[in-house]
Parts: sequence; C-alpha cells; structure tokens
Amino acid sequence: MLKNFWWPLDFTPEVTTKPKRVTALGQELVLFRTPDGKPQVMSDLCVHRGGALSDGWLEDGCVVCPYHGWKFKPDGECVRIPANLQNVPVPRKARVDSYPTQDKYGWVWAFLGDIPEAERPPLPNLDHFGSPDFKMTYGQFEWNAHYDRVLENSVDIAHAPFVHGGSFGNRNEPEVEEYTIKTHGDLGAEATVTLKPPKRNVRGLWNRLYKEETQRKGVTTRAAFFLPCLTLLEVNLPIGKMVLWNAHIPVDDFRTITKWINLRQFFKGDWADGDARKRVFKIFQQDKPIVEAQRPEMLPYDLGAELHVKSDSLQIAYRRMRQKYIDKGWSIDTHLIQSDYSRHQAVVIPSPARREVPELANAWVMKEVPVKKAANQESFS
Repeated sequence: MLKNFWWPLDFTPEVTTKPKRVTALGQELVLFRTPDGKPQVMSDLCVHRGGALSDGWLEDGCVVCPYHGWKFKPDGECVRIPANLQNVPVPRKARVDSYPTQDKYGWVWAFLGDIPEAERPPLPNLDHFGSPDFKMTYGQFEWNAHYDRVLENSVDIAHAPFVHGGSFGNRNEPEVEEYTIKTHGDLGAEATVTLKPPKRNVRGLWNRLYKEETQRKGVTTRAAFFLPCLTLLEVNLPIGKMVLWNAHIPVDDFRTITKWINLRQFFKGDWADGDARKRVFKIFQQDKPIVEAQRPEMLPYDLGAELHVKSDSLQIAYRRMRQKYIDKGWSIDTHLIQSDYSRHQAVVIPSPARREVPELANAWVMKEVPVKKAANQESFS
C-alpha cells in the first residue's frame, strides 16, 4: 500500500452531511460534507480517548465526537472541549489528521500523506466522465485478496479467454497480439489489443453486439492502470463503448473493496441499468475465486520472483512503477504497525496539517525502515 497519493475513497453521492466511516489502507477515516457541500476526509480517531468521529454529528460545520463532545473543524483543529471551564484554552495538540480532499470523476478523493502540495502527484486525467454520450452506473465488490493482485487481474489481458470465455475472449483463439505500452509519466500505463469474442448464439438485444463482422475482426479493447489503485477496461462494441473504471481500495493486507463506475454509450435508458450492473458483477464473480487463490497473497518485491512473458507487459509496467515508489519510501508497512501496536486501527497516516503545528511535527515523525519495508506511520503516543 502506498501513501502520498490521491486515493478515491467513496462515491460522490454517498458522502453527505452525516459522518461516515470508511476503512482504507488499514486506517479508519471519517467522510462528510460541510453545509456548503464541500467533502472532507479526516482520521476517525478522536485524539482525546480514541472515540469514533463517524459515530458523531455535524454542528456549525464541525464534526463532534460522540464520547465527550469535542468539536473539530474540517482542518482537524479542536475548537471546543465541553468539559473545560470557559477560561481554559484548547491545547494546540488537540487536533486530528485532516486530509486534502477533492470531489471528481464520481468519487471523493483524499491525499493520504504529509508531503508538501508542490511535491504531490496530481489527480489522474480520466476519460469519458461528464460526457452526455455515456450513461453511468456504479457499485462495489469485495475481495478476500490484496489490492495489488486485484488490480493486476483487472489489466491482465491473457486471462480473459479462460476466466471469461463465455463473456468475452475466445478460448479457442487465446493468442495475445503484440502490443505497445503507452505510459502516463510515472503514474500509469495503458495498452490496446484486439480480442476475439466467444462463439455464441445470443438472443435479444445483446445479440446486436456480436455481429458477424465482430466475430471476424475481433473487439478492440483498451486496458490501463493509474497509481495508486485505478484500472480501466474500455471495450469498443459495434454499438458504442463500454467503459469500466475500478478503484481498488485496500481495507487491509488481505481485503479489498472495488468501487466501480460503468459508463456505456448504448442502451442509455434507466431500464438497462440493472442489466449493466449484473454484467459487471458477473465478471467480478468469475475473477474472485481465481484471485483469492493466488499465492503468495502479496506481489513479490523482486520482478524475477514470478515468471513473466510478453503478454504480461502491462502488469510488468505496474510492478516497475510500484517498485519505484516503494524504493522512494512511500510504502506503508502494515506488518510493522501490527507488531508495534495492539490495534491496527489505532494508527493513522500523518496529514499535511501536522506540519503547521510544531508540537505535532516533532512528535509524530514518519519512521524510516529498510527498503522493501518502507516508511511507517507513528501512533499518538
């Protein structure tokens, strides 16, 4: 898991003025909207006695801890301690981590890290969002697997004929043509290939997607990834594009939630939404037992630890970019956290706001650990 990136945490419509808990990267976070509609992401751990802010409420645009009523502004600063006498000031250290937040592409994103703004990787540019040519549906899917494995599965071209042979990809013609990798700086890469569809005799509307010409020429498919956790599948069908954006969000080392957004240029009436969701879930259900059975559960650090062939070029590009940021010290070592602290949830990723309070900047410094087990977070102690 990588820090110092923009992480999509929840769908735009799901973040409201009611505080909501989201677990990501082994951290408990609270998401809410201020009265003016601005989304905010904070640590869900009250600095006082570890109460869950997500069980609290909003008051004057601030989130209130349900345990002792401590009141925190969206930037994390505590502005009221009800138990204090009126002449007692609020300590400067009374604040929780608050993260830069954006609302874009149908997700609420948070920058989970503490590096200065000028050094932060940008939010990726994602295609097709906001276009009136597409109808959008969204949903989520849970895996008992590490998000690296889930992400790689989403851009694995060669598995389609075998895992999804009845949906797309032809087991009788599984060869993957040579393809070129197009990189998006050091933050992503993509490839476009043509896949032969399965031989089928489908009745109804979807039969229009598999005309004789399509069977002969194949279906042009674009796959891409963007760090830290996004993947794209874009399929060019005879009647329009079908686009699937996936945000693979790690809950911890062995659980992942994929929050997906499906965009389609055809059958754009609400009546077709249920069928669109059903087809997305069918793909994930086919992948699920395969991905959850992979060993080792986490991607090896060394490229040579698993055998690669030409058709794996997109996954290799992902592993090399991932390696770069691990070597840079942007990896979160959750194993070290769990060995140091009795509860994983009692640890948070430092936010940029800490740099503004000298007492906190000095007390909560990121630990440096050897490469392959890179920089770790500190606790409140």
